Amino acid sequence: MQSRAVGVVGAGSRSGAVGGDRRARAGSLRIGGPAGGAALRARGAKPVAPLCCVKTSRGHQSLHNSVDEALLLKRKAEQVLFGLNGRCIYLVGMMGSGKSTVGKILAEVLGYSYFDSDSLVEQAVGMPSVAQIFKVHSEAFFRDNESSVLRDLSSMQRLVVATGGGAVIRPVNWSYMKKGLSIMLDVPLDALAKRIAQVGTASRPLLDQPSADPYTAAFAKLSLLAEQRGDAYANADVRVSLEEIAAKQGHGDVSQLNPTDIAIEALQKIQNFVNEHSMASGPFEDL
Repeated sequence: MQSRAVGVVGAGSRSGAVGGDRRARAGSLRIGGPAGGAALRARGAKPVAPLCCVKTSRGHQSLHNSVDEALLLKRKAEQVLFGLNGRCIYLVGMMGSGKSTVGKILAEVLGYSYFDSDSLVEQAVGMPSVAQIFKVHSEAFFRDNESSVLRDLSSMQRLVVATGGGAVIRPVNWSYMKKGLSIMLDVPLDALAKRIAQVGTASRPLLDQPSADPYTAAFAKLSLLAEQRGDAYANADVRVSLEEIAAKQGHGDVSQLNPTDIAIEALQKIQNFVNEHSMASGPFEDL
């Protein structure tokens, strides 16, 4: 079945190409859909949950730590902005690895707009979930539209894009993501299986199989996917290991980390990569 064309256009543009400065603006993006296109507001334009000043049962010490984390996050973001030079950031990794959560934090502190590629595909084909797209059409149909979305986003600047877990399997998608900077969130399979077993698999078509033990089923399938996709994930420019972050902080379990910890580590890895590769020389590799 032929996939639908997916277009992302800038405000004021008369065609499917992004004109002018290629920069995403709030309310300026439109994804072509079955009814002539549905307006889509850049998710990064909406404030995400506050990163600090939330008092918990741990009292003032927790408040102090939260403020310190927020300040560190802001400082790291300021350090990498010039080197990024407007390049998009693509988060890759297994399903349930936290790409959406971390992506929203990065978009907020960098002043970027945030997009979830799965959500854009759902809107483009006019269906409410990836699971339904798989059921009604096929995985190949979904992948075709996913590639179209990534192609169109790659022509823009200042975006953080959370990709689907399988976006890495098509080489053409890497050709789009390599126009920006890609970050792999590396989470132990055991932790992923626990997360997914807790929330259920209905929204994850590759894992949604009847089983008396959701954890065992999720772990087995995740292990297979990790083996199949391991080489593809290795193409990412930056790897953020939750096990390494937990070890540095003296945690015995990655579940003790919070998303801000991961975002701070991601920004540090971005800074290291930028310093090593002099990305400030130009916004895209083909310009």
